[in-house]
Amino acid sequence: MKQKVMKALKRIESAQNPTYKEWHKLLRRKSREKAGLYLIEGPHLVGEALKEPGVVRTLIFDESKAYKEWDEYDIPKIQLTDSLFQKLSTTETPQGVLAVCRLQSVAPPETAKRFLLIDRVQDPGNLGTLIRTADAAGMDAVYLGAGTVDLYNQKTLRSAQGSHFHLPVVQQPLEQVLEDLKKKGIPIIGTSLNGQRLEDIEGPMASAFALIVGNEGEGVHPDILAMTDMNVKIPIFGRAESLNVAVAAGILMYRLRGI
Repeated sequence: MKQKVMKALKRIESAQNPTYKEWHKLLRRKSREKAGLYLIEGPHLVGEALKEPGVVRTLIFDESKAYKEWDEYDIPKIQLTDSLFQKLSTTETPQGVLAVCRLQSVAPPETAKRFLLIDRVQDPGNLGTLIRTADAAGMDAVYLGAGTVDLYNQKTLRSAQGSHFHLPVVQQPLEQVLEDLKKKGIPIIGTSLNGQRLEDIEGPMASAFALIVGNEGEGVHPDILAMTDMNVKIPIFGRAESLNVAVAAGILMYRLRGI
């Protein structure tokens, strides 16, 4: 039985290579937005991206790693020297594969009824976890308001674990989003220390709701809270001053679904 012979990959060995220089620029937000492209890293994220047609533009491999499991994909593949790969990697232990992906702009379907709105969350790990939890809770879309950390920050992407491929994540002023949702009759629920206690809410809102969570230190902006139908708070039984925003959002999304 003949062993399959793998095709040699095109190889880049210089940081002055024009293609490599364009990839390196993608580590900056402004360059990502200008190019309409971003980088993802690691087998799991790359595997999730490859499930979405037309998202992955190029696969990039470290010369020291095997790549045969990716050979079936008819996508341009480039091999980098270890030193060049490490300059593109943002992890302490690079996993040997990166992908150049197309920025996505997917509007929620007209049938969407459950939404998570995020107001000025600054920590990329929190944002990624919020998106991942919204995916797990069966939300139909996530909206990122002005002042929220970049969706395509590498820490955000790692924390989201590919969930940004599974549901629409839209960057849009929340005031505009709320006006649109109100016209559709979607109940708007804010989070506030002055809100109604979670345990006092009667029954689930499983059919439709929009939940708003806010900045780690300041919460949801007062102008946004003024547009809600109801504001709620989660009780603190111990001595902690507050809950992490992603933990609080997870509790609320599942509670509002009746779980």
